[in-house]
Amino acid sequence: MTDRENSDTTRTRRILKPRRLALLGTVAALGMAVLVASPASTPFGVSSLISPAQAADSAATPPGFADLVSKVKPAVISVRVKIDRDNDKSAMLQQNRMDQDEDSPFEQFGFRFPGGMNGMPHQHHQVITGEGSGFFISADGYAVTNNHVVDHAESVQVTTDDGTIYTAKVVGTDPKTDLALIKVEGKTNFPFVKFSDQKPRIGDWVVAVGNPFGLGGTVTAGIVSANGRDIGNGPYDDFIQIDAPINKGNSGGPAFDMNGNVIGVNTAIYSPSGGSVGIGFDIPSATAKLVVAQLKDKGSVTRGWLGVQVQPVTAEIADSLGLKAARGAIVDNPQDGSPAAKAGIEAGDVITAVNGTAIKDSRDLARTIAGLAPGTSVKLDVIHKGDSKTVTLALGELPNERQAKADEGKTQQAPGTPRLGLSLAPAGEVQGAGQKGVVVTEVDPEGPAAQHGIQTGDVILNVGGKAVANVGDVRSELAQAKSSGKKTVLLQVKNAEATRFVAVPLA
Repeated sequence: MTDRENSDTTRTRRILKPRRLALLGTVAALGMAVLVASPASTPFGVSSLISPAQAADSAATPPGFADLVSKVKPAVISVRVKIDRDNDKSAMLQQNRMDQDEDSPFEQFGFRFPGGMNGMPHQHHQVITGEGSGFFISADGYAVTNNHVVDHAESVQVTTDDGTIYTAKVVGTDPKTDLALIKVEGKTNFPFVKFSDQKPRIGDWVVAVGNPFGLGGTVTAGIVSANGRDIGNGPYDDFIQIDAPINKGNSGGPAFDMNGNVIGVNTAIYSPSGGSVGIGFDIPSATAKLVVAQLKDKGSVTRGWLGVQVQPVTAEIADSLGLKAARGAIVDNPQDGSPAAKAGIEAGDVITAVNGTAIKDSRDLARTIAGLAPGTSVKLDVIHKGDSKTVTLALGELPNERQAKADEGKTQQAPGTPRLGLSLAPAGEVQGAGQKGVVVTEVDPEGPAAQHGIQTGDVILNVGGKAVANVGDVRSELAQAKSSGKKTVLLQVKNAEATRFVAVPLA
């Protein structure tokens, strides 16, 4: 065979290969179709690999989410609000919600400007409209949505799945969890859905229904990606992460499990671009049920209150306190007259459990206490100066002007040196008689204290659990900590904003 003939033959083979693969795929598919359709035998004389029972099960399996959607979609509503821009306070609040920091990928969603001032740039009166989602939870018209959807709304309208428009009123809101309860009057037979009683598992199917971009009832599906997400939205963050596409306008809409129960309320997305990238966050049904029940009963939410500022126990703090594990919440400062202070809880105490349930960190403590009613008697497991004890107290009520504050301890933990890198002076000499501790007068920017956020003007109240009044006290406690083999020393530091604990490396 000549070279040209070889070349022609090779070219022919290259052309035929894809066609041959395509034909093989078709035959294989046809063969499978015949095998399933005729379980006993096939025209080719080959017995079926799928039993009649398996074939029946396969035929009974729904091909998608259509049955589920047809059951729950009528209970999902579109929420449209109007906000009078002349109301300076509400306009400012809504503007702040819509004009979020571009550097932050976490965006609250649901509100958007419809397009300037109706084409009249010199007109002073402007009405802002926004759209979100919601869902009925009772036949008499109670519905759930997000607080940021209806916050400071002058009027609220809802559109049901059949296109009917109703006027709604806001029953109550809870900014801390971003939940709101609204009520539609005029009917007693609205279709409604229920909250799930079970926490979803990672990997479970989830179906979201809402009003993205004002398009009306839209369905997306995905899975539960994670539980217990903290996105920096507040002290009670405990979001379910889902990968079902969620977009602006889905705010307040439900996410369903395969039984048609609501596992969460769509609230936030991670979105560098503003659109869905498959990372959405839902308020868990357990949280929503508790909040909605209080909103329905009294229009507001009350929470248990300990009266302590806390921060998580880091590995360095655990080491400095001689703890075996970096778990629990360390008390920075109990507020005067608070339930914690009255029960004898002091700065430096570590709360490790509430009513026998272990506490993971400061945020876990905040969520646990907030979930209990004021007046509830609780037992706290506390480590006080190295000793374990149990404290029983009655929770107070979290005042509206006070919010549980959990310092997340985000200062950088860097390798330290035996020196702190600080110049100190007695607080009584610098700030006046009666002041406790030592004042930081100068900070070495390369020193370990600076690396851990200590700044000029901060006051060090105690070192290693011992109160200090002068530089000699500080040096003595540092030496004691080092001689006892500790790798870090715990400082209680006070500034104009708060009191906190800082673990500074010694070696």
